[in-house]
Amino acid sequence: MKKTYSVICIIALNAFVISAKAQVTAAKGNDTASYKEMYRPQYHLTSSRGALFDPTALVYVDGEYQVNRGVAKSTDLVHWKLGRAQRLGNDTFREMSGSAVIDSFNTSGFGVNGQAPMVAVYSGLKTDGTQFQCIAYSNDKGVTWALYQNNPVIDIGSTEFRDPQVFWYAPQKKWVMVVALAADRKIRFYSSANLKQWDFMSDFGPYGAVNGVWECPDLFRLPVKGSPGVFKWVLELSVQPISGQYFVGDFDGREFTADPEFKTRNNLPMPAGQVLFDFENGLKGWKTEGLAFAASPSKDLLHHQNAVLGFAGKALVNSFNNEDEGTGKITSPDFTINKKFLNFLIGGGLHANGACINLLVNGKVVRTKTGTDTEVLYWSGWDVSAYIGKKAHLEIVDNETGAFGHILIDHIMLGDQLATSSREQAFWVDYGPDFYAAHSWVNGPPYDNRRVSVAWLGSWLYATKVPTKPWKGGHTFPRALELKKTTDGFRLTQNPVAEIEKLHGKNYHLTNIPISGSANALKSIHVSQNAYEFITELAIGGKSVLELSLCGDNNQKTILKYNAKTQLLSLDRTASGVVNFSPGFPQTYQARLVPVKNRIRLHVLIDRSSIEVFGNDGEVNITCQIFPATTARQLSLRALSGKATIKNFNLWELSSIWNQK
Repeated sequence: MKKTYSVICIIALNAFVISAKAQVTAAKGNDTASYKEMYRPQYHLTSSRGALFDPTALVYVDGEYQVNRGVAKSTDLVHWKLGRAQRLGNDTFREMSGSAVIDSFNTSGFGVNGQAPMVAVYSGLKTDGTQFQCIAYSNDKGVTWALYQNNPVIDIGSTEFRDPQVFWYAPQKKWVMVVALAADRKIRFYSSANLKQWDFMSDFGPYGAVNGVWECPDLFRLPVKGSPGVFKWVLELSVQPISGQYFVGDFDGREFTADPEFKTRNNLPMPAGQVLFDFENGLKGWKTEGLAFAASPSKDLLHHQNAVLGFAGKALVNSFNNEDEGTGKITSPDFTINKKFLNFLIGGGLHANGACINLLVNGKVVRTKTGTDTEVLYWSGWDVSAYIGKKAHLEIVDNETGAFGHILIDHIMLGDQLATSSREQAFWVDYGPDFYAAHSWVNGPPYDNRRVSVAWLGSWLYATKVPTKPWKGGHTFPRALELKKTTDGFRLTQNPVAEIEKLHGKNYHLTNIPISGSANALKSIHVSQNAYEFITELAIGGKSVLELSLCGDNNQKTILKYNAKTQLLSLDRTASGVVNFSPGFPQTYQARLVPVKNRIRLHVLIDRSSIEVFGNDGEVNITCQIFPATTARQLSLRALSGKATIKNFNLWELSSIWNQK
């Protein structure tokens, strides 16, 4: 059977459908989850069984915060009860992600008996890949839904048009839709008086991080902390496959204008060297076998393929031919290795030997590389110094037909330095790999002016491979968003909502403890399980390098490190437990954290299989999944160099939100 969509579409775009199906099954009485399974988070929201991906349709109604149209509900953002969600698709299209609003003035006319209807605005997906916007409505607070008979309400004939967020813009008494033109790396704005007919207003982008499609926009207004009467608008969006970025600016009801510093656009630099093959003029000199490369070089994505980004020039090798059903190989002409490194752009599937590029010397494969299950091409390469002066050739192979069963290659070069694949310069919401599709509640209790947000705590690069069952994926702990003005401009901060204190149990408190290289400054702390929260303030010197080891034993640990000289906070999960299920998992992530009066503040949430780090009151955040053994519970803090002191350290063990089971 032909595969018409790649894994991105199945996982990232249809996450709502998957989670909804899982919850419907649970609601029918087939829930076998105990919430005590290995790695199971104890105070983060996960589905009762199956998968929970993008948070969508976040709305507050009747004293409850809803997620994914009733898949989960909470009165306090901490304790959740799980329900069922009615699918909104039909025989002609599938439902994707979207939002929900309370139509307080019944502008849609869907309300009955004087009650305000709840209206869902969501993307639909046809079998040909076309994406469009639809609406449905509920008059029983989201329990049951009726499809609008004139759907779709917006259809521009695009395969990359998704994730609508809708809100009421009171100054002009109209609804505003914020929706992604994913492959164009643009956000589009529409307006409506009744949620049924929509008028185009403007586009924003591309700016900041552009080496990945844009998804899941969220636009909201925040007061500037410490500046009474000053407000700014924040636009968040996700960038596949990395994380989310944000822009601060102004919105006049028609157009979002980012502040000048947020309008930068940067492309990852091309390494210096000698170009061997750039495929701009075809496959001259290459030998072709099979059908996988019959459409190569391609100028863009192929039929039914998701957006392909990151290649150089106008053409690339792309083996997605015949909707990923073709197999084959192309072989380059011989060339002489005259430099130390061979660099190239690579994307596509992670299939060792099945979809890869190989370097052959004397007829033997001496180097090989695969993609990482993404349609974005990144720089990679090999050290080939051992073969300088020898003749060699390349094979680009595709023997796969399953999910991501293809390879993308471009711009093969010999150079004096190894190419590195670095994160683009942007204003990132989170610097970890497992933070995606962040959305905030469009409303809340009348007494609560906070903007509260959650994100998918996972990555579609390995979402189906993580060693968890019966569930896959979950949500970050809810975060309160604030905007502060710094000497560098306006910055978004995130911190766990204060309601987490409801879960506080046993407390460990330390003050004025010197940190040295030989002694563990946290030796007095012995947690009963990896479900806790701690906040610490550290006084550091200019040469301090601190290592905070979490979830550790003799064989594994997750390492938070701070280098005062470089001002870098890093999280290393390369030896954090089970890491071998995906080559892209055992990595280190870092962000710049500037000390304040020679001190840094860390707020950390550990919940069995996740770690969320908030630096300096949420100025910098790193979110990661980890899979340590249940016995790996040691904490240690040492100075690798320089001097430092624990000024304050408070750790609370956290109770499970699933004790009600």
